[in-house]
Amino acid sequence: MDLIVAKFDGNALKDGSKIRDAAKSVVNEYNKGKKIVVIASATSNTTDELIKLSNEAVGQFLTPSQKAEIMAMGERTSARLLKSAIEAEGVKAEVIDPYNDLWPIITDSNFLEARIDLEASEPKINTLKILLNQGIIPVICGFLGKGKNDEVTTLGRGGSDITAFLIANCLDAEEIIIISDVDGVMSSDPIQIEKAKLLNVISVEELRNLSTKGVRLIHPHALKYKTQDLKAKIINCSHKDLNAKGTEILGSLEDDSQKVASLYPDPLSIIAIVGDSLLSKSGLLSDLTNYMAENNLNIYKLTVGDNSITVFVDKTDSQRAYKTLHDFVLKSNTFNSLSLGKDTALITIVNLDIVEKPGIIAAITEQLRKNNIKIIEINSSQTAIVLIVDWADGETSCKLINDILE
Repeated sequence: MDLIVAKFDGNALKDGSKIRDAAKSVVNEYNKGKKIVVIASATSNTTDELIKLSNEAVGQFLTPSQKAEIMAMGERTSARLLKSAIEAEGVKAEVIDPYNDLWPIITDSNFLEARIDLEASEPKINTLKILLNQGIIPVICGFLGKGKNDEVTTLGRGGSDITAFLIANCLDAEEIIIISDVDGVMSSDPIQIEKAKLLNVISVEELRNLSTKGVRLIHPHALKYKTQDLKAKIINCSHKDLNAKGTEILGSLEDDSQKVASLYPDPLSIIAIVGDSLLSKSGLLSDLTNYMAENNLNIYKLTVGDNSITVFVDKTDSQRAYKTLHDFVLKSNTFNSLSLGKDTALITIVNLDIVEKPGIIAAITEQLRKNNIKIIEINSSQTAIVLIVDWADGETSCKLINDILE
């Protein structure tokens, strides 16, 4: 199917002029013979205003169900405005919100951070073809879901991205276009760095990592629905043209839906390099990593403290790395000594649904404590959890962690 999914964020719909421009850009593609599904976010700042009003009016007595219903009014209103603007251009459109029989996004009953039921949603999404085959443009409320008892739910902030990518995936769309008020993904924050440049392309993995660390162009969970064949880009609404150039999103994420904890197959050796007040001295990591690179030594993990730097290398390289780094220490005015430690096991968890689960670190550490397994190191970021244990405990630890995650 020659199908485009166009998702307009709140800044691309923030006033009547932009809504008209959005409608015209959609109709222009429709008139070229394209089928189009439109995803509408709430107009700029509307959701925040609705939350503020409800807090002022109801305060602590506001239930999650009521809050979801109130927040939903933002998307329900913008979808109707956009639908009306499309029809003003002479093309039939239909608003699809959770009260419509064709509503496609089915979730659990978590009103404010709902999880999508993919098995229930996929056949519902495919019913949108009924409208598309009639030449009707569906205008779907982003961010919203419907629970098993027909209650309105929300997907959390940025949830419209999830709506758009999921629908594009299930309908086997040719392209998904994210329309905002930015040109695309920049090399850095243009507000802080004047020389920031537009990236013509970015990989899904790179974009997900940026999205989990504060650059909220696209919700990271939306990207799990990006397939290799699905074209995707971010463009500026100022172009008033869905064919405009922006940043193209390449590739797909490795399917981690079934992944839990994984054990690196080979042992890693610890080399600890000690010194004083290391955190206050610039250039140390650059000197160390460059020296190891020059000697063809790969670093699997590195930890920095004020009095030591710990490097993890493949066991097969451990003796050579130990001797090489000893030479580095002797040449240094900062480091005093080093030691070669035991063999360790590296365990990684990369599934975002698990990594973001509240209390997951406590659950993992308690599981290992109950089984008398010592954790040498544990690090958590917004994209992964990494543990180091004794090599002898690696397989057992991985199995114990999976027991509580699966």
